[in-house]
Amino acid sequence: MNTVEIIFSPTGGTEKVAQIISRHWSESAVKIDLSDSKTDFSGCAIGKEDRVLIAMPSFGGRAPAVAIERLKKIAGNGAKCTLVCVYGNRAYEDTLVEMEDAAKKCGFQVVAAVAAVAQHSIIPKYAATRPDASDEKQLSEFSRQIAEKKDAVTSIPGNRPYKKAGGAGLVPKPSKACVKCGVCAKNCPVQAIDTVTLSADTKKCISCMRCVKQCPHNARKVNGAMVSVAALAIKKACSARKENELFL
Repeated sequence: MNTVEIIFSPTGGTEKVAQIISRHWSESAVKIDLSDSKTDFSGCAIGKEDRVLIAMPSFGGRAPAVAIERLKKIAGNGAKCTLVCVYGNRAYEDTLVEMEDAAKKCGFQVVAAVAAVAQHSIIPKYAATRPDASDEKQLSEFSRQIAEKKDAVTSIPGNRPYKKAGGAGLVPKPSKACVKCGVCAKNCPVQAIDTVTLSADTKKCISCMRCVKQCPHNARKVNGAMVSVAALAIKKACSARKENELFL
């Protein structure tokens, strides 16, 4: 039996949460990176006895469409799986039920679901230090409970039909500090960045902020005024600390 992590984590927060949970199941895990646009996910092998963790961030209360599309190419073969959605302390809304529906279509048996908080990818002042020590303790306990779970999860919060998905909105651009190293274009999950100009295609960009996070020269930026407006719009929702949740 293998522990398999199927993860879409553009800026690393989702991966941190996933690793806290899965490391209590196994010292090492097989990793499937849904952010890799070059992988043929139909070739990923999942065994019936494998313990699987599927983790994605919540983008405006929905699962990232590209991550769902890639997940659907993987055959679950009846393996038990735990769903993990990670959000920036605002709300995860319909993310988990959307993940549940996709996982079931793939042939996974969903036995548990977790909603966890990590630093907001666009407005990093929200949930800035999370997951923190308290989160790690709580998620570790979740992991122990999940390991003992045998049957399907009873109920996962969310609505069907799902809420309407929002557009990208905030599209990073290269600043004067850009040296055209190409790291951003190479690692973009949806190949939205031109390899010559390093400008992003606004129709392809999903505002995942990976290019901003990974730029070695801190040379990709989003419009500061738009970020300020977005920060103000969600200030009330993000002001109080939200705790992680487990659904069995």
